[in-house]
Amino acid sequence: MSQLVTGEAVVLQVRIARMPTRALACAIDVIIQGIVLSGVIGLMFGFLFSGQSSEALAAALVTIVVLLVVVGYRLVMETLTRGRTVGKMILGLKVVRDDGSSIRFRHALVRTLMWFFVDFAPWFAASPGIVASLMNKQGKRIGDMVAGTVVIRERHQSMASPPLFVPAHLVAWAQSLELSQLPDELANTARDYLARFTELQPAARAALGETLAHRIAQLTAPAPPSPMIAPAFLSAVLAERRRRELIRLAVKRPATTGPFAPAVNQYAVPAGPFIPPSPYGVLPPAPVPTFAPPPPAHETTPATHNAQGWATPGSNQSGW
Repeated sequence: MSQLVTGEAVVLQVRIARMPTRALACAIDVIIQGIVLSGVIGLMFGFLFSGQSSEALAAALVTIVVLLVVVGYRLVMETLTRGRTVGKMILGLKVVRDDGSSIRFRHALVRTLMWFFVDFAPWFAASPGIVASLMNKQGKRIGDMVAGTVVIRERHQSMASPPLFVPAHLVAWAQSLELSQLPDELANTARDYLARFTELQPAARAALGETLAHRIAQLTAPAPPSPMIAPAFLSAVLAERRRRELIRLAVKRPATTGPFAPAVNQYAVPAGPFIPPSPYGVLPPAPVPTFAPPPPAHETTPATHNAQGWATPGSNQSGW
């Protein structure tokens, strides 16, 4: 374990990646770069080694392709992923700044250029980076020293979700909290702090808890009715935020979407312990429908016949 001091002078406990792990991640990246480089040069083989191009042009193109693959791969990956390459992702490593924050383009550029031209340059027998990493207590190579970065291990033992709860006498206060201004990033930071509460040193634990509680208190209202310690305040705010999120996710959505979907009230409140009372009060029961007896069937008049056997006019039988 090692310590990183944040901009708020808070000491964070992190695990520094050592030389063997970094070497394995580097080997994975080199294999990927070799595969990409072989594929690109293979596509250009017909043009490079035909009579259509000179040796100088072929050498220039190969040099440019090598630089783009070797330098561009690390620069693009570490910039887009904030300090990770494929090898680092596989082994759970990450490049961060000395204060624990994520790196940016300038840090990735300095690290990549120093990696190619100084740390593992063939004209230096690839020794400066190895020697510097073995001698530095944080495992930094020369590129890390110049860029102000360090490689840490992200893959720790899986942390259980912190037990978030609201004290019984503060339930009414928690339900009245205004949480619309609380960003997801700050809430996730507070959740990580509670999950690692027992791993932090007492001084760092108190300082970081007070800092997070102060920042969250400025974005929420009203203030708690009674004094609370920072972990309890953070736990209550996050518990109420999670409860509201679960209610929001439980809202029934229409099964079909699109312009022909049936109109459904998307703001309906699901049934549960937090369902509000009906604004219309108790509605009277619907009247029980009554059914009238069917009308009597039409009675037909019997046919009458005269002496000759013909049906008389007006009867229901025709004589034909």
